[in-house]
Amino acid sequence: MRILPCGGEALLVEVANLQEVEELYGRLRRNIPPGVTDLVPAARTILVAFDPAATGPARLRALLQEVSAGSAGSAGRHPPATAKVAPPAVIIPVRYDGPDLGDLARLTGLTPAQIIQRHLHGRHRVAFCGFAPGFAYISGLDPSLRVPRRNSPRTRVPAGAIAIADEFTGVYPRASPGGWHLIGRTDLTVFDLTRDPPALLMPGAAVRFVAADAAGAVRS
Repeated sequence: MRILPCGGEALLVEVANLQEVEELYGRLRRNIPPGVTDLVPAARTILVAFDPAATGPARLRALLQEVSAGSAGSAGRHPPATAKVAPPAVIIPVRYDGPDLGDLARLTGLTPAQIIQRHLHGRHRVAFCGFAPGFAYISGLDPSLRVPRRNSPRTRVPAGAIAIADEFTGVYPRASPGGWHLIGRTDLTVFDLTRDPPALLMPGAAVRFVAADAAGAVRS
């Protein structure tokens, strides 16, 4: 783990892989060190913002090293009002009728039905957000479904499209270009500026995909 200064009010924690990010982020969310005002995870890093009036880089660095070692102890307190608390599990109904299921079957050696079942049974969690407002990188994809991005990205992917690439699932919050493999779609609005918070999928949130019929009703 490396801890680097990032301006005067943040530290950037670098770790080896996404699993370490998720583990460290989970520990920090459960036991936030005093003075920390925000946590922003990414694929290999966590940005730790702090209030200079409440803590300093040296003190915070030592606390982060303790938390990383799994010995948070009494280093944390109740989250400050400005920190974001991870939301409960989000259920996403999906119509698995994506145009790339056939290509994925050829890439993985699985049938479309097997692809759908393995996606439904994944242990999904929002690892981090990026690319566009409300776009969540959802980890937990079955290893057999991990494929590279498309060779030719689409110029327009519709809002609500469910797509996979590498080790992630994504739900497109709005129409945009995209290079992931489309496996389905949902009517769930994952980003809405009139909602507080606007993003439905926040880092740390558990996600459960459920199959829906053509009308959007969840199938048992």
